[in-house]
Amino acid sequence: MNNSVIEQAVAVLERGGTLLYPTDTIWGIGCDATNASAVEKIYSIKQRDPNKSMLILCSDIEQLKHYVSSVPSAALDLLADDTRPTTIIYPQARNLPLCLVANDGSIGIRIPKMDFCQAVLARLGRPIVSTSANFSGCPSPLSYADIDTRLMQMVDYAVPNLWNSEGAASGSRIVKVEPSGQIVIIRN
Repeated sequence: MNNSVIEQAVAVLERGGTLLYPTDTIWGIGCDATNASAVEKIYSIKQRDPNKSMLILCSDIEQLKHYVSSVPSAALDLLADDTRPTTIIYPQARNLPLCLVANDGSIGIRIPKMDFCQAVLARLGRPIVSTSANFSGCPSPLSYADIDTRLMQMVDYAVPNLWNSEGAASGSRIVKVEPSGQIVIIRN
């Protein structure tokens, strides 16, 4: 793993900047999820409707617990059996900027297995936003080569294409945990 790239990515996040980076699914755009100004930059770059929430990446269940009121046992079961990237939408987000949280108070969170993401999350000590590296309404990029160069120029740091082989080249499975604990599959 390239430590200088990780250090540069973390430095950008710490000063409120934006990243283009590989994830365990597709290439994403992100920032420090606890920095409201940085989150607003992501909405601006993507030309995304501010009423559409974005998901965050957390390093582990302990970090995740700091950003939702509770982690239902059904969600813990899903995480324990997780064999592919899964984003879980939790009710009652907390400790996050309101501009990141859905209108119903929920937040989508994924715990990535990818080494690069885990290294960045560990060094930053906070979650990062993860939204597809495309302009709103355009197709999600399936590879680094598919990312619009205009978008690359709008972020503060574009991580070099060093980890492309780790990505899944498709979006994650999305599951919503209702306040009752019921599981609803949004995207399989």
